[in-house]
Amino acid sequence: MTIHQDAIKLLKECNAGVKMGIDSIAEILDHVQDDNLKQILNSCREEHQKIDSEVHQLLNRYDESGKEPNAVAKGMSWLKTNMKMSMNESDNTIADLITDGCNMGVKSLNRYLNEYQAADKQAKDIAKKLIYLEQQMVVDISPYL
Repeated sequence: MTIHQDAIKLLKECNAGVKMGIDSIAEILDHVQDDNLKQILNSCREEHQKIDSEVHQLLNRYDESGKEPNAVAKGMSWLKTNMKMSMNESDNTIADLITDGCNMGVKSLNRYLNEYQAADKQAKDIAKKLIYLEQQMVVDISPYL
């Protein structure tokens, strides 16, 4: 693998992950009752959108397009969210769902960082920034669990 190929693959995985995060937050935002939790989620969504923009700029340099989240993963996430919310539509449930999503994102992104080791520093830095954002989100919403 070349640096170029690994960077593109890592950026595409970051793109899919960041889209999944944005979609997941948007899906539950209307159900949030606590104003502070809503603010945390909105802020995190904005940060995800900034990273998404960075990823697209780098992919454009490589003449590459982004990547949509895995349809099965997206479908399972939607199903889990709707089932849990139908049983208990509370901020605790929302925090639990977001925590699970963030933890899965961190796990996947770390796996991709290991898999695409030849990626350039910019691509790796974006992946690390996204990992940090997801980890910080878990810390920020932990009082709502």
